[in-house]
Amino acid sequence: MTTFTFVRHGQTDWNFEKRIQGSTDIPLNETGRQQARETGAALAERSWDGIVASPLSRARETAEIIAGIVGLPEPELVDALVERSYGEVEGLNAAELAVRFPDPMAEVPGREKRSHVVRRVLPALQKLAEEHPGESLIVVSHGGVIGSLIRYVTEKMLPKQGHAIPNGSAHDFVVDGGELSISEFNGVPIDPSIRSRAPLSLELTLPN
Repeated sequence: MTTFTFVRHGQTDWNFEKRIQGSTDIPLNETGRQQARETGAALAERSWDGIVASPLSRARETAEIIAGIVGLPEPELVDALVERSYGEVEGLNAAELAVRFPDPMAEVPGREKRSHVVRRVLPALQKLAEEHPGESLIVVSHGGVIGSLIRYVTEKMLPKQGHAIPNGSAHDFVVDGGELSISEFNGVPIDPSIRSRAPLSLELTLPN
């Protein structure tokens, strides 16, 4: 069994302005750095064996700040943990998005499907689990990645409409026996009626 505590990176200026970031490399702002310090202080109450991160600077710097606080070496960068690409809508806020694509169901050129995010992240988690059996790792990534994994595990029951994944929030996943599981979301235990584990196998129907 390997525990992966996924942390969403700290705030950036685009987060503050409510602009879609995706794979655009926007750095942390000072609020984001403070969020990283606060998350690091909370995580320092637990024992850790390693830390990995998306190579995008906002995740990398968040991981570096947390690593320094919890006493871990420099984070390992894992390309598969990069944020979901949003294609032509990156950089837009909600009003600009509505003008550019008035039909919310319209296909956005270059936008990565959530199922594709899951397909690239699951093998990375499986590899890390094989390399770190019985260990606990911090994984600093992005809202689109964390949300896609939660949707996959819970069969799209979570996150519910309006439920955000806050900057600096932490979410515990476990890989064990070929399955990925999660016991709570945003600090709230998952209702027993909602699926809370799913196979690491990719030959499944995945969320769009």
